Amino acid sequence: MSNPHRPVSPIFSIDVSAEPPTAASPQFDGDELVVELLRELVVGQQKQNQLLEQMAQQTAAMQKQRTNELQQWKDANPLLSKHCHRAAETLSRVQTQFLENLTVEVLDNAEHLVDGEFMLNEFVDRFGPRMAHLNGVLQVLAQLGTGQPASET
Repeated sequence: MSNPHRPVSPIFSIDVSAEPPTAASPQFDGDELVVELLRELVVGQQKQNQLLEQMAQQTAAMQKQRTNELQQWKDANPLLSKHCHRAAETLSRVQTQFLENLTVEVLDNAEHLVDGEFMLNEFVDRFGPRMAHLNGVLQVLAQLGTGQPASET
């Protein structure tokens, strides 16, 4: 069984020859090596911190732009914004009733849902899409209807 020779980093190599070290392969003592590795870690962390700051600034800028656009829409459509608010409140009550029906269904059929894959699939098919769509519509209405338009304050 042959063991192929893989190039090894000079950090992990040990020279056991009787010849003195040459200028081509500098020898570090343990402390110098640790200090150099720590310096590299610090530089890496500084770069990472800079990238995280840039990401945070970009995210904040996008959120601020979105908030401004939403407020402009509300200012341009104050009546529709009020209607969205009222619709969101009504749909929230519908959602509460839907969740009540869902929980009753789960409690009434708990054993069948746990033991039977068919019943679980039927339950998910029956309630899952409605819940997902209802949540999506409610979220949009709630965002469009929150707060008062700036022109009416």
